[in-house]
Amino acid sequence: MYDPMLHSNVHNAPANATSGSATYAEVESYLSLKDLLQIFRRRLWVVVIMTVVVVGSAVGFSLVQKPVYVASTKLLLGQKSEQEPQANLMGSVEGLQQLTHTVATAVDSRPVAEDVIQEHNLRMDSQQLLDNLTVEQIEDTQFLLLSYRDANPERAREIVDDVSDESTRRIVEANATGNSVTITVWEYAAIPTSPISPNPIRNGLLALGLGLMLGIGLAFLLEYLDDRWRSPEEVERISGVPNFGVIPEFQIPKWRRRKVRKSLVDAKKR
Repeated sequence: MYDPMLHSNVHNAPANATSGSATYAEVESYLSLKDLLQIFRRRLWVVVIMTVVVVGSAVGFSLVQKPVYVASTKLLLGQKSEQEPQANLMGSVEGLQQLTHTVATAVDSRPVAEDVIQEHNLRMDSQQLLDNLTVEQIEDTQFLLLSYRDANPERAREIVDDVSDESTRRIVEANATGNSVTITVWEYAAIPTSPISPNPIRNGLLALGLGLMLGIGLAFLLEYLDDRWRSPEEVERISGVPNFGVIPEFQIPKWRRRKVRKSLVDAKKR
């Protein structure tokens, strides 16, 4: 416990009372590792509460989300061998990239999506189907990977297989490049057994890191806004004025307080 009169004298001391007086900004720059650890220990409850809230929210939100499954097929691109060397797009890296981009654009197109929707009587438009469809080249190969996301694993498999069949048929019939392109469904999709999202464990770990950072930041913010003095050393350090004395903290037993109170009441009655 500190003497209120001493605190009052410290607050009312003139700014130029001592040449060694330090401002709060100057004191902050001299915080040691020990001071930081003490602040963290005092505000540990803030860090714990913030971490628990963030992790609980992330895991809870993950558990109530609908699972999303992904089914994938592979298409193999090629070109008939009887083509003239100058017309063979597969003979160079640039030609392979051009052919791959052409076929990928044809697969990820509205006509293909509309045919698949009509075949399965799906309650969606072509744009919704294309938003869940991904077409990408497997690096350094002639394979295209088609992936479709859906909340129903069986429907995801059916749609991506139908997209593969329909796009293959259309590309071969149209022969859009004019270079006798061949495209084959190399691998049909299997029914996915586990969802790709949500992932409560991953989300919980990410939330744990975020919660710790937010909690530590909030703890130091509360410490910065708290202008109370907790020790004689802190009073001297912040004010730059030495302490003349410290009144120790003590407690009066309840029975003695009652006795003193009764004595005061009896004295008044007299």
